[in-house]
Amino acid sequence: MDAEVIVRDVMTREYVGVSESDTVLGAVRLMSDEGVGSVVVLRGREPVGIMTESDVLSLVANEKDPKETPVSEAMTTPVVSIPPDRSLADAAGMMAQQGIRRIIVTGADDELLGVLTERDVISASASPSSITRTNDRDIDESELGDRMETNGGGEYTNQSICEVCGALTHDLTNVNGQLVCADCRDF
Repeated sequence: MDAEVIVRDVMTREYVGVSESDTVLGAVRLMSDEGVGSVVVLRGREPVGIMTESDVLSLVANEKDPKETPVSEAMTTPVVSIPPDRSLADAAGMMAQQGIRRIIVTGADDELLGVLTERDVISASASPSSITRTNDRDIDESELGDRMETNGGGEYTNQSICEVCGALTHDLTNVNGQLVCADCRDF
């Protein structure tokens, strides 16, 4: 049996930080320069929010000017965080439950250690069963597929990853040997 993967093993230690008072346009330029999809919003050393590409799209859709709008008006709060010693399965479940793609990783005294992204989770997962745990025991992929197909009774409560698009979801079905989400089933 493989050892359980923990957040520390796969998190991104490098992150891009901005201040609440920075403009959204300045933060977007930094995101573009650094090739990242989000920035951690810091008050001193304390993470107080996160601004993602989706937050910027919402701002523009609401016809606010990114040159004039401070990051504090576009960021998502409160910060969702996880300790580095938690399991990857716990983190993936938390992300799915909260409907987010990134979690701030914090250590003692809420020290910012890095960011865990949905991409980190997917990259660390050789198969959906490698991050899924039920009743504190590993389950194999065939059992996972059976549970997903019979999910109506609520027996399977964790989320897993679609092998086609990589989305975290409760609703996976075994199609031709791949576990796929409802959106990918029709293709």
